[in-house]
Amino acid sequence: MSDNIPIVTRFAPSPTGYLHIGGARTALFNWLYARGRGGKFLLRIEDTDRARSTPEATEAILKGLEWLGLDWDEEPYSQYARKDRHADVARQMLANGSAYKCFSTTEEIAAWREANPRQPFQSPWRAANDQPDAPYAIRLKAPQTGETVIEDAVQGVVRVANDQLDDMVLLRSDGSPTYMLAVVVDDHDMGVTHVIRGDDHLTNTARQIQIYDAMNWPRPVFAHIPLIHGEDGKKLSKRHGAVGLHEFAALGYPAVAMRNYLARLGWSHGDDELFNDAQAREWFDLSGIGRAPARLDFKKLEHVSGHHIGEMEDAALQAALDEFIKETGSKSLTSIQKERLGAALTVLKQKARTLPQLLEQARFALIDRPVEIDEKAGKALNSESRGMLKSLTAAVQHASWTRDELERSAKIIAEENGVGLGKLAGPLRAALAGRTATPSVFDMMTALGREETLARLRDQTELAG
Repeated sequence: MSDNIPIVTRFAPSPTGYLHIGGARTALFNWLYARGRGGKFLLRIEDTDRARSTPEATEAILKGLEWLGLDWDEEPYSQYARKDRHADVARQMLANGSAYKCFSTTEEIAAWREANPRQPFQSPWRAANDQPDAPYAIRLKAPQTGETVIEDAVQGVVRVANDQLDDMVLLRSDGSPTYMLAVVVDDHDMGVTHVIRGDDHLTNTARQIQIYDAMNWPRPVFAHIPLIHGEDGKKLSKRHGAVGLHEFAALGYPAVAMRNYLARLGWSHGDDELFNDAQAREWFDLSGIGRAPARLDFKKLEHVSGHHIGEMEDAALQAALDEFIKETGSKSLTSIQKERLGAALTVLKQKARTLPQLLEQARFALIDRPVEIDEKAGKALNSESRGMLKSLTAAVQHASWTRDELERSAKIIAEENGVGLGKLAGPLRAALAGRTATPSVFDMMTALGREETLARLRDQTELAG
């Protein structure tokens, strides 16, 4: 293909359910390849199966792509809306002699296949001169000798003997076009230069190439990606916990992390595991896609997710958390909670691997007074420890509100009481968060701010008498 032809890729999902993680990766590969070369990334909804296609599924696919951060050029194409164009091409092929009318009935075809179980169907109408006045399908007049050669950018050269392929139906007897015809016509009309899709479509490609050749249309570059398997090496299914993109979003993996992880799922750039979007667009190439099935690895996904959470700007992370809270149906944060959370992000984001983990670590900033103290944390609170908290309250009331200064003040109070800092940290943790497992007490104090910290301490020191 000439280097002067603008790159055009496409993602063509069927709107019959959620956006599968494999489909999301296919969309990402197409998006990266086009965006990295200044080309177009198009979206086509293959909604010809009217019984199974639903507007809700289409909306879910669009929403999934938007969440993943994949933008597309032009309005999404509807395959069903182009059915008249598909039928017109079938009639063109009939007129140019690359297709013919087949009057065989369903019963006749079934009987032939039963009598010839190992052979592709051979229509008796391929070379017939007499044509009855009866319903007919239009079939491709496929070559019967030689080979159809697929030069695949991932799979290499694939050869298919033409005598193993039948004359496929292009237009059914009811006038509806077949999927095989529609895909080729749409890709040609949309100017698609690179067809990047799952290798489960590889068996269709030889047939589709025959349509390109029959219409004297240039073939696109084909690149068939191996499918994604679960951690057990078997085909990905519901038993692996999450297979839909929406399920990964609900588990709290940020979109930027999913883009990084999915890009590495079957594609590599040297030993690079962690990279940003700009690097992915620059590096991505079809030559980096392997032929073996990729394996979903949740531990690796968590590692990638943790890296990107740590690298995210606080404002972007706050927005991701807001969206996560909204999508999971949780109660929206108040302005005060958002302020406290924002102050805590710089420290907390370095340790969290998912958004729920981050929210759990930030619980201390999201709870209201009076702090509910659980049984285990409450054991650290007695008259002696509350007395130390009272001294600490007085010591930090007018102190510079920095982590170092707060820690220095706490050490002085601990020393004055003849105990180690840990003996003060326990009751301080209970007063601030009501739990024993929390971030650093000094990180919590700086995130909560002077007023809220002192108020929570006073709630406990007042009980000291």
